[in-house]
Amino acid sequence: MSCIFIRGVRISFLFGHLILLEAVKARSVPLSLIGLTFKPFIATISDMLMIRLQRTGRKNEATFRVVLTDSKNGPKSGKFLEILGNYNPKAKAFSVDAEKVKGWIAKGAKASDTIHNFLVKEKIIEGKKRNVLSKKSPTKKRKELKAA
Repeated sequence: MSCIFIRGVRISFLFGHLILLEAVKARSVPLSLIGLTFKPFIATISDMLMIRLQRTGRKNEATFRVVLTDSKNGPKSGKFLEILGNYNPKAKAFSVDAEKVKGWIAKGAKASDTIHNFLVKEKIIEGKKRNVLSKKSPTKKRKELKAA
């Protein structure tokens, strides 16, 4: 993350997106003072950062990292900000740094559906599990309803 100062206001760039920091968000510094006469695009961290799985390991021996990344990065790009944990599907072992995950979610990062379900299962966050199945493959309830 790089930052510049324009007329005493810190402006940061994260992954090419413009984030105007607290002085402008809180309106303590008028936009006209820094030369902005139009309503600027203020990107929030919640629009950009995502906690998701990144596949590692060999062919037929998948392991996954739990990473914090820009939501616009592809899952196979290899770019991430921080490794938060890992998941081994063969051993069914999921380990994650709960404090870091809670901190990033508090800052506005969003978890993918699969990670959300793992965090709910491990009781790191509260909430209902999300359906990650394809809509083409029906769940048990749909099958039971069609049979009845």
